[in-house]
Amino acid sequence: MGDFQTAVAKVSRLDMSKLSALLLFLISLGSGTVPTFARYNVVMVIFDDLRPALGVYGDTLAQTPHLDAFAQGSTIFTRAYSQQALCAPSRNSLLTGRRPDTLHLYDFYSYWRSFVGNFTTLPQYFQEHGYYTYACGKVFHPGLSSNNSDDYPLSWSAPVFRPRTEQFMNSPVCPDHGGGVLRKNYLICPVKLQTQPYKTLPDIESVTEALRFIDSRKRSRQPYFLALGFHKPHINFRFPRQFLEHFPLGQFYNYTKDAVKPPDMPDVAWNPYTDVRSRDDFKNRNISFPYGPISELQAAQIRQAYYASVAYVDDLFGKLMSRLDLDHTVVVVLGDHGWSLGEHAEWAKYSNFEVALRVPLIIRSPEFPLMQPHRLHSITELLDVFPTLVDLAHLPPLPVCNRSSSEEQLTCGEGKSLYPQLQGVGLAEDYVALSQYPRPGMLPTKHPNSDKPKLRNIKIMGYSLRTDFYRYTLWVRFHAHNFSRDWHNIYGEELYDHRMDSGEEFNLASLPEFNAIRLHLRQQLIKAVG
Repeated sequence: MGDFQTAVAKVSRLDMSKLSALLLFLISLGSGTVPTFARYNVVMVIFDDLRPALGVYGDTLAQTPHLDAFAQGSTIFTRAYSQQALCAPSRNSLLTGRRPDTLHLYDFYSYWRSFVGNFTTLPQYFQEHGYYTYACGKVFHPGLSSNNSDDYPLSWSAPVFRPRTEQFMNSPVCPDHGGGVLRKNYLICPVKLQTQPYKTLPDIESVTEALRFIDSRKRSRQPYFLALGFHKPHINFRFPRQFLEHFPLGQFYNYTKDAVKPPDMPDVAWNPYTDVRSRDDFKNRNISFPYGPISELQAAQIRQAYYASVAYVDDLFGKLMSRLDLDHTVVVVLGDHGWSLGEHAEWAKYSNFEVALRVPLIIRSPEFPLMQPHRLHSITELLDVFPTLVDLAHLPPLPVCNRSSSEEQLTCGEGKSLYPQLQGVGLAEDYVALSQYPRPGMLPTKHPNSDKPKLRNIKIMGYSLRTDFYRYTLWVRFHAHNFSRDWHNIYGEELYDHRMDSGEEFNLASLPEFNAIRLHLRQQLIKAVG
C-alpha cells in the first residue's frame, strides 16, 4: 500500500483527476451503483445583482469582512462576466452551460427543456453522478423560465426551499419616511425585522435552511451539492436598518462624475432604469424619461442602500461559512450579473457595459490550499462554472458542445473549465467573454419596456465582446421568429479601450484611427456568435 501511495503522489493533479474518474467508474461497474465515498461536497453561492463591490476586489467603500476572509484562501477571478445582464437568462445560462442564443431565452417567459432542448443542468449532472442536490432561495429564476418548479425533480433531489417571506418582496411593506405604517413599495427600504411579515426576511430564511441542511448531511456518506441563492442586493433594498448606519451618506456623492448620458453613446445602448423609476419613493420625483438625470441626493442614497444590502448578505454569508467543513467542501461564490450605480448616468442592469456584466467569481477547493488570495486576471465567463465544478469534484469531464454537429447534444457545455488555471496551467492564454442584450427598438421606451422586452418584441440584439484590452459592442437586427440576426443591419456600434478608459466613457467606434481594430473585433465577434 505504501508503494501505491508513493506512485500516486508522483502523478500530476490533472492526471490524478483522470485517474480518480477512471477508478470511480470501474468501481461503479463492479458494484452496479455510483460510488459516493471520498468526494468533496460542493456549495455554490449566488448573489443577485452583485457587482464586485467587495473589499477583496479593491472596493474601499465596501464592508464585506466575511467574503474577504473567505477569499483569503481562495482563487479570485478578477475579470469574470455574465452572458446577459438579466436574472433569468443569466442563471439559466450559468446552470446549463449554454449561451442565451442557444437557450433562446432572453426574458422570463420560456422553459428551455420544452422550448429548445432537454439540456442537462449543473445540479442535474451532479445528481446523476451520485450527489444529493438541494437548493435554498433564488437559484434558478422562479416562474416560467424554470417551469414553475425550479427545475425539480430533474435538477434537485428534493423540492427547492423557497422562503415564506419571498411573496412580500415587491409588496408595500416598507415603513413610511417617518418610520411608521408599512404601506409603501420603496426602492430604499431599511426595516426593523419585527415589523416585517413573519418577523424575518427571505435571505435570513434561506441561510437558516441551508444551515439545517448542512447539519443534516454530516452523518451521510453521500456527498451533496448545495446551491444557496441570496435575493440581495437586488432591489428593492430591503435589509435590517442597522446596516445602513455603517455607510455615511456623504461618501457616495462623488462616486462617479457621470451626470448625463454620454453624447457618443448610441441610444439603443441606453437603459432607462424603469424598475428604479417605478418605486414609490422615485416615481413621483419627475425624473424625465428616458435620460433623467437623478438628483445627486437620490444617487447617493441609492449607492448607500446598495452597499448596505451587500453588507447585509455578507453577514449572512459569514453564518454559512461558520458551519462548512472547508477541508471537504468546494465552494464557489458569484454574482449573476452586475449593477450600474450611476456610471454613464445609468442605474440597474439591462445593458452591455462592464458594470452590468462584470461579476465577482471566487473559488475555494481543498485540493488547492492557499495561505493568501490567488488572483487570476484572465477573462472568464459564468459559462465556465459548470465544467469547472465538475472537474473540481473529479466527475467525468463535461463534454464541450460541438457547434458544427447536427446531432442534439443534451449533456455538454459551451464554456471552458478553469481547473487548469487553478493548477497554474494556461494562464498566458488569451480568452474573450461574449455577452448580449435585446432591445425592442432603437430608442428607449416604456411600452414595450426596452429594459425587459419580451421575445415577441425583440427587434435588435446587442452583442458585446470583451477582450484583454477592449470592449466591442455591435447592435444588429434580430429576427425573433427564427432567432437569426442580420450583421449588415446595424443600429449602433461601440468600442472602448480599457487601457485608458476602464469606465467605458469614450466610444471610439467613429474615430478613423481605430478602424482597423474595430473591423478586426467585429469579425471576431461575428465568429464568436456563430
